[in-house]
Amino acid sequence: MGRSNTVIRKISIGTEYKDNAMHYYVGQPAWDNHIVHTIQFIDEDQSHIIWLEKSGEIMMWKKFNKNMAIAVEYDLTY
Repeated sequence: MGRSNTVIRKISIGTEYKDNAMHYYVGQPAWDNHIVHTIQFIDEDQSHIIWLEKSGEIMMWKKFNKNMAIAVEYDLTY
């Protein structure tokens, strides 16, 4: 069951969540003064994409496939 309409607020990539995982959250400063704009789940290939924003321009930054250890936190605003 996909969650393509659910807002993701944070994604963690890696098997050791506390020690060695990479953590990305919406609003976080990232590469070259960009900001994490959106974290998107893609149903078709069960992947996650991180989109960055800088000066009003949005670009795809990283894509993680279903074979990676991923922990997702969803926005609980309701």
